[in-house]
Amino acid sequence: MVVEKNAPLQPCNTFGIAARAQTLVRVHSVDDLRAVRADPQLVHAPKFVLGGGSNIILTGDVKSVVLKMEIKGLRLVEETSKAWIVEAGAGEVWHDAVAWTLAHGYPGLENLALIPGTVGASPVQNIGAYGVELQDRFESLDAIDLATGQSFSLDAAQCGFGYRDSVFKHAPSEAQDGSGLPRGMGLAGRAVITHVRFRLPRPWKPVLGYLDLERRRAEAGVEHPSATQIFDWVCDIRRAKLPDPAVVGNAGSFFKNPTVSPDQCADIIAREPKIVHYPMPDGSIKLAAGWLIDACGWKGKSIGKAGVYEKQALVLVNRGQGADSVTGGEVMTLAKAIQTSVYERFGIRLEPEPVVV
Repeated sequence: MVVEKNAPLQPCNTFGIAARAQTLVRVHSVDDLRAVRADPQLVHAPKFVLGGGSNIILTGDVKSVVLKMEIKGLRLVEETSKAWIVEAGAGEVWHDAVAWTLAHGYPGLENLALIPGTVGASPVQNIGAYGVELQDRFESLDAIDLATGQSFSLDAAQCGFGYRDSVFKHAPSEAQDGSGLPRGMGLAGRAVITHVRFRLPRPWKPVLGYLDLERRRAEAGVEHPSATQIFDWVCDIRRAKLPDPAVVGNAGSFFKNPTVSPDQCADIIAREPKIVHYPMPDGSIKLAAGWLIDACGWKGKSIGKAGVYEKQALVLVNRGQGADSVTGGEVMTLAKAIQTSVYERFGIRLEPEPVVV
């Protein structure tokens, strides 16, 4: 267990916001987490779990003990006629894990290429892109209960996956059973994911429903693309639309795509015929948040050093650098101004994706 005091967090969040952690613990193993519980100075302190920092907005220094998850490891757990089961440590970079699976002949995650962050954060957010969500490829995960030190595993049903949602984003329930594990919807702040296992179906079938991917397939003249070709297309599409956090600080898509009823959508279409919308399996209609923000004139605009990306209105960016970086306050001021504009024009409340700390 490596403990750092007054640790800089600017390198640990993709938005590049300058902040510090009073105490930061680099977690390389399950034993490190147990050592935190055994340390009298750390055991009772509030904890904040940090992966790749791609989905957080820091509004100041962090007083909670920051658990920087750096558990590594990639392996094939099981191979059957129906699936490959692959396990990854929570500290593995997500995109690197996707590339590893393809390099070893285990396709299925290619549509999720180039999503920033670490493997451990993927179930928390139920990440998704280009027609595939984490829950579609999820087998199970291992975690540690910080309150008891007990290890436990969860399957997909127990994770309570929803749109950019899971039990890890909800407060714990007080109800318990004899196992000592929290029950009900809620493991936020209590459970730390250490390993994630993916079920990659056999035989592999491409997921090509999105227009951008269909366009790439048509341009390439490939009727039956391979998983590697889809991986490359997704990377190209994302790089063309989204800024590289290593060059321009950002947290990816800042707002969730809102869902409305068919009647609400019809009402909006009557006023805004060009609105981008997608029917969902449950009968609701998903609206493109980026389109709503762009329609309100925010693309390319800034408040302080927080700006709206010129190529994609759904992404907020850091227009500062180094010590002159954007503050979390500037980011949230811009976000709230965008929310107000969208609500006043469309009657829709946008919900931010990142965790505000």
